[in-house]
Amino acid sequence: MIFKDIWLDVKAVQERDPAARNALEVLLLYQGVHALIWHRFAHWFYCHKMFFIARLISQIARFFTLIEIHPGAQLGHGILIDHGSGVVIGETAVVGDNCTIYQGVTLGGVGTKKGKRHPTLGNNVMVGAGAKILGAFEVGDNCSIAANAVLLKPLEDNVTAVGIPARPIKKDGISLPKERETMTLEEYGEMKKRIEQMEQEIAALQEALKKQAGNAAEQK
Repeated sequence: MIFKDIWLDVKAVQERDPAARNALEVLLLYQGVHALIWHRFAHWFYCHKMFFIARLISQIARFFTLIEIHPGAQLGHGILIDHGSGVVIGETAVVGDNCTIYQGVTLGGVGTKKGKRHPTLGNNVMVGAGAKILGAFEVGDNCSIAANAVLLKPLEDNVTAVGIPARPIKKDGISLPKERETMTLEEYGEMKKRIEQMEQEIAALQEALKKQAGNAAEQK
């Protein structure tokens, strides 16, 4: 089963990385594939309660590949970790089939309590370079998270999310209407200042009109 998973990972690189020339090159030279191979074995030991050996294997893999995958993480088939340096996948993270993860991605947890604290990715999810997905929530199938986005909330299927914090901008390939942006304290202070200036100008105009009307009445 492990060797079948490894072969599916190699095929995923061939299919989705235009720089890949053949399966042998991918197997020997791609650190993303190496990290997944190490993880398949480490996860087997983890599932059989041999936690020290599992963690030792994952640390060796981290040293050689610069990709850190906790042995407890559950990874599907056909995963592509492209370039890969700086990728971190936490203990309770789940990654579905045919996902693509670029360099600098973090599937991280929040809080210090035990239990589920890392995200769950559906199938065919693409996570751009430097993106952070933090928390115990689900990202639906066929989602895309833009480079450097920070995702803190669940996503439905077929959603594209961008920004910090990340927000959906497309659903099923159709652009979503923009949400009303939250005003910053600086913007609020500037707006308050402008309103006060306008009130003073209006009061001065009203006073000038009163004087003008009074002078007109005296002339009559």
